Amino acid sequence: MKEMICICCPMGCHLQVDDSDKNNIIVTGNTCPRGAKYAKDEVTCPKRVVTSVVNVTGGEINMVSVKTGDAIPKDKMFDALKVLETVTAQAPVEIGQVIVKDVLGLGVDFVATKTVAKKKSKKYIVSLDQGTTSSRAIVFDECGKIVGVAQKEFKQIYPRAGWVEHDPEDIWSSQLEVFKQAISKSGISLSEVSAIGITNQRETSIVWDKTTGEPVYNAIVWQCRRTADYCDSLKAKGLDELIYSKTGLTVDAYFSATKLKWILDNVKGAREMAEKGQLLFGTIDTYLMWKLSGGKIHATDYTNASRTMMFNIKTLEWDEELLKLFGIPKSVLPKVYPSSYNYGVCDKAVAGAEIPVCGVAGDQQSALFGHLCVEKGAVKNTYGTGCFTLMNTGNEFVVSKRGLITTLAASMQDGRPQYVLEGSVFVGGAVLQWLRDEMRLISSAREADELSATVEDANGVYIVPAFVGLGAPHWDANARGTVVGLTRGAKKEHFVRAALESIAYQVFDVVHAMESDIDKKITSLAVDGGASVSDMLMQFQADLLQADVLRPAVVETTALGVCYLAGLCAGVWKDIEQLKKQISKGKKFEPTMDNKRRYDLLLGWESAIARTKYE
Repeated sequence: MKEMICICCPMGCHLQVDDSDKNNIIVTGNTCPRGAKYAKDEVTCPKRVVTSVVNVTGGEINMVSVKTGDAIPKDKMFDALKVLETVTAQAPVEIGQVIVKDVLGLGVDFVATKTVAKKKSKKYIVSLDQGTTSSRAIVFDECGKIVGVAQKEFKQIYPRAGWVEHDPEDIWSSQLEVFKQAISKSGISLSEVSAIGITNQRETSIVWDKTTGEPVYNAIVWQCRRTADYCDSLKAKGLDELIYSKTGLTVDAYFSATKLKWILDNVKGAREMAEKGQLLFGTIDTYLMWKLSGGKIHATDYTNASRTMMFNIKTLEWDEELLKLFGIPKSVLPKVYPSSYNYGVCDKAVAGAEIPVCGVAGDQQSALFGHLCVEKGAVKNTYGTGCFTLMNTGNEFVVSKRGLITTLAASMQDGRPQYVLEGSVFVGGAVLQWLRDEMRLISSAREADELSATVEDANGVYIVPAFVGLGAPHWDANARGTVVGLTRGAKKEHFVRAALESIAYQVFDVVHAMESDIDKKITSLAVDGGASVSDMLMQFQADLLQADVLRPAVVETTALGVCYLAGLCAGVWKDIEQLKKQISKGKKFEPTMDNKRRYDLLLGWESAIARTKYE
């Protein structure tokens, strides 16, 4: 009589085995049919093939099944299994691969019975989105999906009427803070970040000491009008045509050149230091790269350089004639590269890891790329506080006859950047803020949508929100806001709807100007920005344009654009075609309005614009 413990289940039953008659083995004790069979096999089979599992590191799964290549004595089985307790295999593992050689000196190996593929490490891109009122950081995965977001507002400085400044330290500290927060929220490690992309408020200018890194003055923001008189003097001298022919820009305080000149002329000692090569200039992207790299990178991309009014967008160089005109030493200017380009790495002491900066683009060009508007004729509009409409014109520098500017699109490192027509509307979504804060007709933008949906139209009411003049294509700084078409039957709902519709009318004017400049009608408009969430507004926009309006599933297209640019450079994506295949479809708004109705509405808008310009 033999005693043994059954290992068929966790019960560990004690069995008594009478094997005196090998042809009639009797098993007694607390057992089951399976346990009885186990006991008989133990008696009749002196050897057995041992099977088990082994831990795997770096694999798609964390274990793999193994077996002995041949049967081993039963009394060695538990010792053999004990050997596996300390064994770990490294992925990839193939079927038949030897995991433990010559187990217990028995001349038998443990081999894998399954395949375990090496785990594909996920790749992430961090987009730093430095805006006019806040700094944001968004972590995207390799599918273009958002996995972490952080945002922080910073102080706006208004030294005088029409002057707007930012403290460069506020910009830098807020951007670094949200970068770290976004990484933390996403749950990833810095080692998993393939690259950083930077998109930024354009034109805003900073000058700092090359040695100490200290700014010599606050950042002068794109909105600042302090150099308007100087710009008027350039126009009076007939220099606007020269500047436009080289830069594609109209002479305006909006752009960086006159801001830089003002700092050199008005900050004590600044011009002398600049002439000695002791100062550096940059738009926000340049400043952030310089700070992230510990002072090793002084560079910008074509899109940001094209907004300075110093960069020749035909030759792709800083223009010597314009530098002389503005009195700008070339030594202060950054080197200029394509938008998708390896600019260098972050300083580990600053960012926590040596992450490469592989994508840079001004906010509007980044949004254009985020929509993958890379073909000639593709158009996007951002519905923000204002509206920014950009059209890709391919390799053609289109000279606008309708008050638009020409600038450069975001580009890949292996090609020349394409040209873009751009038109800006000063008051877009801000008209809804006016309804909420000043007029107190609504409590939120959502309510504007809801009220507008309760009426079929604006009942002949038109609102032209020219609160600070009219932008493209009218360019009338003296125009002021106007309401026309009021009748006794006009209600609150009509007024609110007229305000919402004014956004679409203004975008129509810009797009129509673009169509006139290129002598071709558009077939679709890609949209993003806060007001683009309004289905009513998007449908009305499609009706006015007689073109499809395409709203993407991911509306963070500004951050997404520079994510794509950085990822393409870093090898996260092979090419633009791969990106097109992975984009989730959003919503398409198709035109449904009849032509007569559309014509009558646009005629009424044109009349309202004319009255706004009346002096």
